[in-house]
Amino acid sequence: MSGPAVLCLVLLPYALGHYLSCLLRTVNAVLAPQLVGAAALTPGDLGLLTSAYFLAFALAQLPVGVALDRFGPRVVQVPMLLLAAAGTFAFAFGTGFMSLLVARTVMGLGLAGCFMAAVKAIATWIPPARMPSVQGYLIAAGGLGAASSTLPVGLFLQHADWRTLFVLLALCCVALAMLILLVAPAQAAAPKQPFGVAVLAEVFRHPAFRETASLVLVPHTVFFGIQGLWIGRWLTDVGHYSEGDVAWLLSIGMGAVIAGALAVGMVTEWAGRRGAEPLTVAGVGVALFVAVQCGFVLGWQPAHFHYSGMLSVLFALAGTITGIEYAIVARAMPPALTGRAATCLNLLIFLGAFVVQAGFGMIVGLWQPDAAQHYPAAAYQVAFGALVLLQLPGIVRFFRRRRRPLLANPVESPL
Repeated sequence: MSGPAVLCLVLLPYALGHYLSCLLRTVNAVLAPQLVGAAALTPGDLGLLTSAYFLAFALAQLPVGVALDRFGPRVVQVPMLLLAAAGTFAFAFGTGFMSLLVARTVMGLGLAGCFMAAVKAIATWIPPARMPSVQGYLIAAGGLGAASSTLPVGLFLQHADWRTLFVLLALCCVALAMLILLVAPAQAAAPKQPFGVAVLAEVFRHPAFRETASLVLVPHTVFFGIQGLWIGRWLTDVGHYSEGDVAWLLSIGMGAVIAGALAVGMVTEWAGRRGAEPLTVAGVGVALFVAVQCGFVLGWQPAHFHYSGMLSVLFALAGTITGIEYAIVARAMPPALTGRAATCLNLLIFLGAFVVQAGFGMIVGLWQPDAAQHYPAAAYQVAFGALVLLQLPGIVRFFRRRRRPLLANPVESPL
């Protein structure tokens, strides 16, 4: 297909799916006060309710990966988006914790294939040399979806309630399913291939998969789990910002995600032309991401509004580097395994994000809130400190491996 055809028929429809997926994944960061009020949620309940989306994502990864490699993204996406619409409708009319939890889980199951379908479509119809930048556009579309869940949602809530919002989002899922059915190109069905322990072992044994996951996996789970809920709560509880200010800061952060996603693709291609591996770019970026998190651990709370909000924006900007692992793995794996490799990666990422998002809430919940139901800064410092400790081993291991060739082959002195 020509470039414009690929843009309109491949990238745009599947990028819209990723847009909706990220919007629904992160919208609870702004809706948290309304959800807490509607169902009397504790921090642990809120974390579990929001993270159920990640758990559903994780459970769907392996069967969706098999289906993508067997039938192609169009056949898989249409029914899954209709399932997502059903879950979103159910969430709109949920009245208690359990009904909201079940609806959120169904929503996550239906949207679990959005990013993978886009990755599979890109791997099928985009030249390999263009994959980092095109995947950057895809991640930027997700960032735009997450950005739409912040200030635009806050403005919408000034005119309608959160239940109306979810009804409209459910209708968007139905409309997108029809768009993909009508315009996306069909992929010829591939021969049936088993997806048992042997295939999983083949994916996990691949050196590029192992090395990439050991460095980027845990930071990726932290980015998804924290940006989708707890950054907003940190701004409310520790920064003492109003709901409008939180929505504005989260919107700026999502703008940083879009800029960061585009920059990651361009920087990776630029570095590649100069002989630097994408994994090296990832190593530097992950180290910067963890350094930003240390600001939360140290309780960095400047009094000036713009400077205090900067930390949350830097978290969003630096965290976009974690999306590079999809491009690294997709380029390194055989074409017949790209869908399953992406699903294996997603399985680990979303299971980890579920643990991070729920566990973070449990740690914060160990402290008592004040009269305004704000949790103390110490609770967040401890929770962020635990996350930093989880990420440090991967960074240390990566840079130690990078030093070994230099130590094994020292440069001799000209003297």
